[in-house]
Amino acid sequence: MKTPTTFRYTEDAGVATVTLDRPDRLNALTFEVYAELRDLFAALGHRDEVRVIIITGEGRGFCSGGDVEAIIGELLKQDMTQLLAFTRMTGALIRNIRAVPKPVIAAINGIAAGAGAVIALASDFRIAVPSARLAFLFTRVGLAGADMGVAYLLPRIVGLARATELLLLGDSVPADRALAIGLLNKISEPDGLMNDARELAARLAAGPTFALGMTKTLLNQELDLDFVSAIEAEAQGQAICMQTPSFRAAFEAFMSRPR
Repeated sequence: MKTPTTFRYTEDAGVATVTLDRPDRLNALTFEVYAELRDLFAALGHRDEVRVIIITGEGRGFCSGGDVEAIIGELLKQDMTQLLAFTRMTGALIRNIRAVPKPVIAAINGIAAGAGAVIALASDFRIAVPSARLAFLFTRVGLAGADMGVAYLLPRIVGLARATELLLLGDSVPADRALAIGLLNKISEPDGLMNDARELAARLAAGPTFALGMTKTLLNQELDLDFVSAIEAEAQGQAICMQTPSFRAAFEAFMSRPR
């Protein structure tokens, strides 16, 4: 796997940690950061050493979205072919976060705006500090509120009415409201955010990796299936899991318990 150069990346005990590292720009994304994140999440799907992924930001922000100077100014000079190549690349990042068959935890240490909010949204778990805010502010800069798959994902998490409000108005959502509407899983104190993220990651990493991956895959697939098709997809998924060592080990552990 190619080592990223535009953000920090570490691995420890089956947990990969991605740290966006442009704190002076609230970890705003550049073309290069987008591309490396897209490629990293694609590669992590094939990296057996990694069982869980944490993504966070350095400094006061999680990610403030696309860098106004490095990206927006350049986009104004591009033609439709170039613009579509860019928007497809940003969408591919979110697709890869959802597709990687491993849990992804967003440790939101501050503002998550624009693309940063969508990265957090695409993660499987979202833990934030009390001062964190999420803002899907695309309409505020003259763009459609639907970007990078957010109009697909957000209604499925907070409901259509709230998603419409958040995407049309572009208002920032404070952490306490985000928790109340299901946009966050937990609020952690600033000095405990990464500890909480690592504890959750360790719990997931100790679990049955294949079964967790299958669960995430089925959650993704069943968003667009009818009920009968969903039942069949789960039947096939369970039959596959029943052939894994984890299933046999769980049975043997159960049978060996004192009675």
